[in-house]
Amino acid sequence: MTKQEKVNFVINTLYKLYPEIPIPLDHKDPYTLLIAVLMSAQSTDVRVNQITPLLFERADNPYDMVKLSVEEIREIIKPVGLSPMKSKGIHGLSKILIEQHNGEVPQSFEALEALPAVGHKTASVVMSQAFGIPAFPVDTHIHRLMYRWNLSNGKNVQQTEKDAKRLFPKELWNDLHLQIIWYGREYSPARGWNLDKDIITKTIGRKSVIDDYYKKKK
Repeated sequence: MTKQEKVNFVINTLYKLYPEIPIPLDHKDPYTLLIAVLMSAQSTDVRVNQITPLLFERADNPYDMVKLSVEEIREIIKPVGLSPMKSKGIHGLSKILIEQHNGEVPQSFEALEALPAVGHKTASVVMSQAFGIPAFPVDTHIHRLMYRWNLSNGKNVQQTEKDAKRLFPKELWNDLHLQIIWYGREYSPARGWNLDKDIITKTIGRKSVIDDYYKKKK
């Protein structure tokens, strides 16, 4: 299989499996998505979706959020982990949104990444899922699968993102990054991986990854 044939196989398989693509984090607008994505760092979407309703009941916009203290925010979001950093980030970015952006989430990578606790991945998720602007946020699932599929060298997430953007058509980025996340969770997890169910890796996967899998099975 050529590299292009592998890319086409990935695209076609994912669209057959996920013709409808749910967004993992519950939100109602760009601001609540931004907060949810920030909270998801080193946590799970399930846990974040359990906690965001409690936070958004108190404050679902930057004007109400800055009325809460950092400590109040921290107490609410403590179950998602890293609450000291995340609570400061949530309060700080809410203040900046009011002071510099009329309370609105900006629609540019530069402005988003200038906000406290907002890195490139968070900005990419907001740009793609809130504003429909092509982006390819790379999480642990995408990083793992691009390596397993021999479409990236696995050195770091920055390289994986570059490879994904180079290989996949720009108009498909926003769908594909979500489809790969769902596929990684359901068919190609880090733990409890069953290669027989992982049709993409089984078909186009890196030989060393497949060989290692069978060695561990023995």
